[in-house]
Amino acid sequence: MTSTVRPAAVAEVEKRPGRWLALSVLVLAVLLVAVDATVLGLATPYISEDLKPSGTQLLWIGDVYSFVIAGLLVSMGSLGDRVGRKKLLLIGSVAFGLVSVLNAYASTPELMIVARALLGVAGATLMPATLALIRNLFHDPRERSLAIGIWGATASAGTAVGPVVGGFLLEHFWWGSVFLINLPVMVVLVLVGVKLLPESRNPEPGPWDLTSVLLSLVGMVGIVYGVKEAAAHGPSGESVAAGLLGAAALFWFVRRQLTLNTPLLDMRLFRHRGFSGAVLADLLTILGLSGLVFFLSQYLQLVQGRGPLEAGLAELPAAIGAVVAGLIAGTVARRYSVRAVVAGGLAAIGLALGALTLLSQSTGYPLLGGALLVVGVGAGFSFTVTADVILSSVRKEQAGAASAVSETAYELGAALGIALLGSIVTGVYSGFTAPAGTSPDVAAAAHESLGGAVEASAALPEAEALLNAARTAFVDGLTFAAGIGAAVLLAASAAAWVLLRGQKLESGTEHA
Repeated sequence: MTSTVRPAAVAEVEKRPGRWLALSVLVLAVLLVAVDATVLGLATPYISEDLKPSGTQLLWIGDVYSFVIAGLLVSMGSLGDRVGRKKLLLIGSVAFGLVSVLNAYASTPELMIVARALLGVAGATLMPATLALIRNLFHDPRERSLAIGIWGATASAGTAVGPVVGGFLLEHFWWGSVFLINLPVMVVLVLVGVKLLPESRNPEPGPWDLTSVLLSLVGMVGIVYGVKEAAAHGPSGESVAAGLLGAAALFWFVRRQLTLNTPLLDMRLFRHRGFSGAVLADLLTILGLSGLVFFLSQYLQLVQGRGPLEAGLAELPAAIGAVVAGLIAGTVARRYSVRAVVAGGLAAIGLALGALTLLSQSTGYPLLGGALLVVGVGAGFSFTVTADVILSSVRKEQAGAASAVSETAYELGAALGIALLGSIVTGVYSGFTAPAGTSPDVAAAAHESLGGAVEASAALPEAEALLNAARTAFVDGLTFAAGIGAAVLLAASAAAWVLLRGQKLESGTEHA
């Protein structure tokens, strides 16, 4: 990519009229995905009570979305480069809204898992398209940094809006209503996006290689599934076979990309140290955070006894910190350095997770709220700057594929985090000893999940002993996972400090 400092008059000509209004449409898509991700965690206790999933099914409900989206993001990002990012964004938004209805009315754990998987297919079209369109809307690097900051801040705001609105809905309606809030956002996005968003695509895209699409999907799903099963149940023939199949598919995928004239993903992007460092930082960060975040709402509601709305409000500091930090991240990175901002942000998250190892059933809110605020600030700085680095490392024509790599790292990290850290929480929890005299049926239900323990104990004359044992085991698993997450984040900070050395954000206006 060529970058120069150019006269202000020329730079002004290259600034697309209406770009900020177009950005407002893109952030609606981000809001759609962010709200959906957060309300699921809040609704998990209700889904558990109503659909009665097993512990394994509950994990699948939580992470199958990430499995599918991780497998399809690169393919969808490349498809957007070919058929048009606006077109793919609008089609994906309609599909996202329609499949949200299926999630809302799922009547069995199996149907819920299928609905979440289909939502992953639709979701894979949204995030890469939004970042790629930003890359093509904003040619001035400083404006683009601000636009990316707004994009990231909206995602963080969605994590705040989701629990609060979801909590209100859960206190007044059934759990399926939290998925229906996607519909009005989708309608506004499509109606306004048709008029405001410019179409952009690669002018010489080449064919969309379906073999590469299949290899990418099989590879990602195979590896994540293998890791998940091995973490939950120990190594087995099935988990090893899935992991090996996934690894073989990804190896074939990489080899194929290197031989195609127009690859689905240009592997040469990874030769850029800044690009690779930013992608790795995103992957490790989400891996360390996601397992903890998935169980946090259950801790607030089922351990500390907060209502869903109160639990949603309790998670606000993380979103507030991320919004504020995201909006100033580009300015701070230019004043100091990219690696200082990213590595510092990741280290802050790691230390905050370390503080959460002190959680107990009766922990007061100041410790939790303070830790969440630090997590939000660290994430706002690091994610905004890494997104800027990734987009700045490629030509505009490759924006969709590069954005997809960024989002794939995010979703793969989420899937692995829920699989590994979530399985640790579940494993520690399921090992608790039920009080003497507890019937085998009640004990079995209680060991499946904390939600199962709450429901099973409701029929017991002396439920407190069983609940206390279950809650203690759950908190033990949560704090153990927080400790592992802290170690992962500190390792990510060190890696970012090394890999992002000398990396700078652009200051001049690029050639259109």
